[in-house]
Amino acid sequence: MRGGIAMTGRHLPRINIVMVLYLLFLMLPIYWLANMSLKTNTEILGGFSLWPRDLTFANYAKILGDPAWYMGYVNSIIYVSMNTVLSVAVALPAAYAFSRYRFMGDKHLFFWLLTNRMAPPAVFALPFFQLYSSVGLFDTHIAVALAHTLFNVPLAVWILEGFMRGVPKEIDETAYIDGYSFPRFFVKIFMPLIASGVGVAAFFCFMFSWVELLLSRTLTSVDAKPIAATMTRTVSASGMDWGVLAAAGVLTILPGALVIWFVRNYIAKGFALGRV
Repeated sequence: MRGGIAMTGRHLPRINIVMVLYLLFLMLPIYWLANMSLKTNTEILGGFSLWPRDLTFANYAKILGDPAWYMGYVNSIIYVSMNTVLSVAVALPAAYAFSRYRFMGDKHLFFWLLTNRMAPPAVFALPFFQLYSSVGLFDTHIAVALAHTLFNVPLAVWILEGFMRGVPKEIDETAYIDGYSFPRFFVKIFMPLIASGVGVAAFFCFMFSWVELLLSRTLTSVDAKPIAATMTRTVSASGMDWGVLAAAGVLTILPGALVIWFVRNYIAKGFALGRV
């Protein structure tokens, strides 16, 4: 035992060094993006520098002062929030049914749901475009939100089913004996027990919808155009506006980072339960 402890102690500094190098490797692109966002195009193209020689916030001012830019963030937040709420709301009863009941074809149906998540978004871009153009939903927030549910609902069902399966069925039976109706039991008793699962499912739905580009760009043009599509405006006849593009990239990372911060405990519990 002592030998094992001594060996662990000798290898600890090496592990720390590896972790530090790995974190530096991960943070380098983010730092470089932030570094570029604080430079002018002339300095960016002029040569290599680890930090801005002529610090400027003009790139951020251009984004925050131009409706064509900041409305891209507003549009993205609107349809991402709508999709997250829709996906979790639909996935909750479906996951409960899969975790509590056995019916003909339940395993095949569960697998079929996951196959939708396996398909690339490009497969559904043309059908969604034709359908939404026909019914008048093209270039609306709800169009993108509904399109993303095709991928997020199966993922949310899979995550929530694992959390619900970990809740003993005796809790359901005891609540019914005590006179609880199903809606009251589900909201008052069951939902608090799977709060971590709801947080994890909402996080992954938010992240997929936030970073997805193909469907959101195909199904929008002006009124609901997301920031990822707006960033292509930096390409013009005069060249690439590198500073503005980098500033837009930094601002695009922030919402995801904030979501990770608020649900970090739920994500950790999801990994601990082995469902994420």
